[in-house]
Amino acid sequence: MPRSRLYPLLCALPLIGSALAEPLPTTAPQPADNPSTPAKIELGRRLYFDPRLSADDTVSCNSCHDLAKGGVDGKPVSEGVGGKRGVRNSPTVWNAAFNSTQFWDGRAATLEEQAQGPVTNPVEMAMKDADAVAARLKQIPEYGPAFAAAFPDDPQPSLANVGRAIAAFERTLITPGSAYDRYEQGDKTALTAQQQRGLATFTEVGCVACHSGPAFNGPQPSLPLGTGFYQRFPTFTDSPLVAKYGLDKDQGRYEVTHQEADRHMFKVPTLRNVALTAPYFHTGSVPTLPEAVRVMGKVQLNRDLTDAQVDDIVAFLGALSGPFPKVDNPHPATAKR
Repeated sequence: MPRSRLYPLLCALPLIGSALAEPLPTTAPQPADNPSTPAKIELGRRLYFDPRLSADDTVSCNSCHDLAKGGVDGKPVSEGVGGKRGVRNSPTVWNAAFNSTQFWDGRAATLEEQAQGPVTNPVEMAMKDADAVAARLKQIPEYGPAFAAAFPDDPQPSLANVGRAIAAFERTLITPGSAYDRYEQGDKTALTAQQQRGLATFTEVGCVACHSGPAFNGPQPSLPLGTGFYQRFPTFTDSPLVAKYGLDKDQGRYEVTHQEADRHMFKVPTLRNVALTAPYFHTGSVPTLPEAVRVMGKVQLNRDLTDAQVDDIVAFLGALSGPFPKVDNPHPATAKR
């Protein structure tokens, strides 16, 4: 059976054992073909914050994935060069290293691929092509030595190396040490009574069937890199919430594969730091976390959650916010956004 058809069935099965009891690792996995080094991470940090990677020097990676705002920009959809708007909400970059695939539709298998995409996307950073990116970087004196230090065997400022450096930097953007992590590591006082009720409710009503694993985005360790963990959204389409929030307009992964089984299939997003990343869903149309929980209950589980259940689940989700490492913007003078 194709994986895209198997995953919805897996999400409907009762959970075996405890898939939740996994603290977030303190280091992110890294591929063998792009090992992290201090020089590569530092280059990635400089590139991540640099608006000169965009056609008009106004948009950086941090513009849409603001590290000071939970890794998002707080907008339903982001604005790129010239105020052009995308069609999907920008997901958080914090803990993206624990995704088994990238973008809502899984069109990038790795962080390296994902980091390259926006640079030449005409509605994002809008650079003409990879050659234009390399030419721009060659004009900036400090990048020559930085690329040489990061990639001694291939020091060219190519778009591929840009992706490798940014990916190495993004693998440092992880947030272990949340209240939930401390609870699972043995500190049973780390969660409040309400958060513990929320954890129980989250499991009992079925949220955990898809939002499991250490990043609450599916059983990623069991999936080959780039496979992704997808779920149909919305599943129960007869709710008025579907029309209210426009949840069925986007065809999801179907736009990548053109396979009917992938219509309305989306990557299961992480719930780490979800209390900080409003608005919600690929549409960015749901403004608050309590409403997002209600919507998920109805359109994914066909449940009308009570106010008490919603409050408890929201309290539990707040316990998934971890401490953010301090990351300085190395380009404050040039960062126009």
